[in-house]
Amino acid sequence: MPDFEPLYTTTSAESIGRFVATHYALPEPLACRMLNRGFNDVYLITAANGDRYVLRLSHHRARGPADVRTETDFLAHLARCGVPVAAAIPARDGALFVRGEAAEGLREGVLFPAIDGRTPEVASQSDARANGVTLARLHDAAMSYAADAPLYRLDLDHLLHRPLARVQELCRLIDADDGGFLQEIGARTAARIEAMSDLTWTQCHGDCHGFNARISTDGTAVFFDFDDGGPGYLAYDLSVFLWAKLSFGRRFHAAWHAFVDGYRSVRPIASQDFEAAHAFVIVRHIWLMGEQASRSREWGSEPVRWITQQREFLEGWEAQQLTGRLL
Repeated sequence: MPDFEPLYTTTSAESIGRFVATHYALPEPLACRMLNRGFNDVYLITAANGDRYVLRLSHHRARGPADVRTETDFLAHLARCGVPVAAAIPARDGALFVRGEAAEGLREGVLFPAIDGRTPEVASQSDARANGVTLARLHDAAMSYAADAPLYRLDLDHLLHRPLARVQELCRLIDADDGGFLQEIGARTAARIEAMSDLTWTQCHGDCHGFNARISTDGTAVFFDFDDGGPGYLAYDLSVFLWAKLSFGRRFHAAWHAFVDGYRSVRPIASQDFEAAHAFVIVRHIWLMGEQASRSREWGSEPVRWITQQREFLEGWEAQQLTGRLL
């Protein structure tokens, strides 16, 4: 028995290539290289005929196992509805995902086509508008979709309360007392959202921050990375884009307005959902803090110490956007 127990292993590109060749009927030989290591590990696969694919190997996360069954089923539904997304490619046995044994346990793999097109530009209004259009088309298609026993609901427990507990646990670990501020702003935000009536519930992308897309030659935003999706608040799905344009010192107000215009060109946004999206910015920020805090055991506490320095943004957003909203 080894002396050290792994929390997480980085799988070699060579073994990923063999794994894909075993499970998928692609022209061989396959070339494989790692693209990104993060919340999941992502590999680029190039088949013998030049076709390119992306294999995403799910990570063990604090939320629990990846809900690849719901994710890939929803993607198949979106593709059938003509929504521009990267849907999962079936394995040899027809399954939309596979599992492989790593040192730390089973990990789920999903193979996607590599999307042609360019990365969206952070301040581009046209790219923002394209993201809004595709998200609206996604929500339209979601009206005819019902998830069968999804693992997660994007409710306040999943998005706010549990992530907040992870942040506070890290603060205690590194002796960074927040004086109860996070608990207080979390409680105020939850109360504000719970007081809003008739918020729309839908199947969410879950991470529509503007960069989980490629812009095709005709200007369409093609979506990928639905790993954090699930049934949840439509207002949260909108808020992620708003948060991405106005957090961490960014001030891309025009891009947010272009995103909303693009969305409204396809379907309306109920007034209560639009208002709630501004409150959900705080939820999104705390969710990210919680995700980062949960990785301190493998990344170390120092790389995630930034989460203890977010009081100014959270207080500023609450004061400026919720009590006397500017947008």
